[in-house]
Amino acid sequence: MPSSRSLLLLCALAPALALAQGAAPARGPGPAVPPSADDLADLKVRTLEERVNDLKEKIFRTKARLSNLQEMVMGGDVTSGARAVLFHRNEMGPEFVLESVTYALDGAPIYTKVDKDGDLDKRQQFEIFNGRVVPGNHQLVVKMTYRGSGFGVFSYLDAYRFKVQSSYVFNAEPGKTTQVKVVGFEKGGLTADLQDRPSVRYDVDVRNEDRSQPRPAAAPAGSAR
Repeated sequence: MPSSRSLLLLCALAPALALAQGAAPARGPGPAVPPSADDLADLKVRTLEERVNDLKEKIFRTKARLSNLQEMVMGGDVTSGARAVLFHRNEMGPEFVLESVTYALDGAPIYTKVDKDGDLDKRQQFEIFNGRVVPGNHQLVVKMTYRGSGFGVFSYLDAYRFKVQSSYVFNAEPGKTTQVKVVGFEKGGLTADLQDRPSVRYDVDVRNEDRSQPRPAAAPAGSAR
């Protein structure tokens, strides 16, 4: 028969023994379950949505930067600002057909045109910009593409393309209108090589807003290549 001391020890250990007997046996990690086709499809859709949202954000930021640039270029106080009037003029001979032209003012595109049935090449002069700008220096960049035009023994000219790029910096004075006429012309005449003839010059007039007598401003021909 157990002694009283043994009974007391058994009573003390009884709760721990009961807990140990009722505890579930430890289990190891189960086998990996491969994702279902629906899970993979959902993952692809979420990834595509993230890419689309990221692209939209980039487009929005680009538009915002362009808008800010245009405001800087074409803004200014109406009373104390300056005005710029820009013209395109074509003085090239019939051997050169103007196929396309692109203008940018301080990095912001302001005019792009591709010839269609002669609606560009046959126009000798037209306005490309007329608006207020911030007083100070502004850079005008022009790109022109000409196609050779010939007939008879000179029909080989049709296969030639001539690209001209030029830039010019003009100063817009407060309270005045600066008129810049961008002229495409043939440099060197008939004695010059055909590829060296297309060139650009800039004719500039500065006048007060009240349309008083214009004050001519000298302008060197722009670099062309």
